[in-house]
Amino acid sequence: MRRFLAVALSAAALSAAALADAKTLRWSSQGDYLTADPHAQNELLTNSINGHVYEPLVTRGKQLEILPGLAESWKQTGPTTWVFNLRKGVKWHDGSDFTADDVVFSIKRLQGETSNFRVYGNAVGTAKKIDSHTVEFTTPVPNPVMLEMLANSLFMMNKAWCEKNNAEKAQDFKNKEESHTSRNAMGTGPFTLVSRQPDVKSVFKKNPNWWGLKEKGYFDGNVTEIVYSPVKSEGTRMAALLSGDLDFILDPPVQDIEKLKQDKAIKVYEGRENRIIFLGMDQARDELLYSNVKGKNPFKDKRVRQAFYQAIDVNAINKAVMRGLSVPTAVNLPNPTRAGIPKEMDKRYPYDVAAAKKLLAEAGYPNGFEVTIDCPNNRYINDEKICVAVAGMVAKIGITMKVNAIPRAQYFPKAQKMDVSMYMLGWGGATTDAIFTLQPVLHSRNDKGDGDYNWGNYSDPEFDALVDEAKGDTDPKRRLQTIIKAMQRHHEMIFHIPLHLQVIPWASRANVSVIHRPDNWLQATWVKIK
Repeated sequence: MRRFLAVALSAAALSAAALADAKTLRWSSQGDYLTADPHAQNELLTNSINGHVYEPLVTRGKQLEILPGLAESWKQTGPTTWVFNLRKGVKWHDGSDFTADDVVFSIKRLQGETSNFRVYGNAVGTAKKIDSHTVEFTTPVPNPVMLEMLANSLFMMNKAWCEKNNAEKAQDFKNKEESHTSRNAMGTGPFTLVSRQPDVKSVFKKNPNWWGLKEKGYFDGNVTEIVYSPVKSEGTRMAALLSGDLDFILDPPVQDIEKLKQDKAIKVYEGRENRIIFLGMDQARDELLYSNVKGKNPFKDKRVRQAFYQAIDVNAINKAVMRGLSVPTAVNLPNPTRAGIPKEMDKRYPYDVAAAKKLLAEAGYPNGFEVTIDCPNNRYINDEKICVAVAGMVAKIGITMKVNAIPRAQYFPKAQKMDVSMYMLGWGGATTDAIFTLQPVLHSRNDKGDGDYNWGNYSDPEFDALVDEAKGDTDPKRRLQTIIKAMQRHHEMIFHIPLHLQVIPWASRANVSVIHRPDNWLQATWVKIK
């Protein structure tokens, strides 16, 4: 009897200790994640939150290094063939087994026309089941960044669950489709989705059966529940952090950073993000949708694009809007240095109002014109404020720029349908290889996903040929030279107007420790709360 009581008391003590160590991470940013369908929107906050429920074949560590995920090992067996050995014993959240059938299904789903990841899904090729835990991939051309692509939020989904819920195709987000997968999720990851109330709150619980709990470095934290609550108002968001109602915010207002550093109850994390913020222009339509110019499209004229470029003072934006938390750039890549672009190429067309006015006059617009720019107001750091600042700057050359700043949930569907004349976009993530920008953002649009984010819909065969050449080139030096030529061409033609590289401060309560990565991805499995 005494032995039984001792065992019972010991078990009770362990249970109490486990409960005491159970921690809820309450965090926020200015906008909600867009959908629970992991293939519907390639947007970083959305990917990072879905990435706690769903998993890719290979994943990333604390230094963004490639690590085994749902695949425990892999090898390249030929120039265009890869074999992945899947982890055995991995369970979906409903208790069913993760197998090769799920991988083959997921890759096909990623390649579908409603998938926002089809450019990468197509690039990793055709997936073929060898046996229940072995998959062979055959790529269209040799893929020198195969692992980087698979780690780029190419999440695996459960074939049976998708078929049961009529979700064989990715949610058609841009056409505002409501699907089972937009509010429900069933993955293999470290957390399960308990509830999702868009723009209000989403709750996630720790998955006690996650395979990563047994692997060193995959779950170093003590978070057992995640509560994500978007808060648009900067003041309200900060008040919640300062009062202790929130543990972490992803985007503290830049004007508050220095003050926060003086508060002993708060921690501030700083670092440059792998993200370029830039402006795009409709260069395809014969007449702009949102302009007073009738019968022609001013942005088809390079002189007009250059006039806008030279009318924008990025140093003033850095100082007045970003409070120094940006790095002006001339290269339309998330991290030009890491991508191998020579420093001497990072030279902007000079800020010159007189030169910009002259270019507009030469193009036939001596008195300027009117145009609307679409911007998100809760996605990037000070996104709306940047657009308002740009509008003030181009006014000096006679341009009347109307700023249509709207929430990300409305902005992205509108922009993806190219219902814009001018727009803002930020692009980046974990990988710094240039092809991840060249292919989906800068290339012309096709039916394979290239150019899906080329919302200006320009097409330049010379530029496309360089990107296509770099795609399958396995010679690193030759490939880099091709990429450099492509970026020189992009700069020469001014297909976009680069503004700056984003610096990302985070803020948490002093009792919270997080890993600050340059892809702006908060990984709850590494969060420790005292």
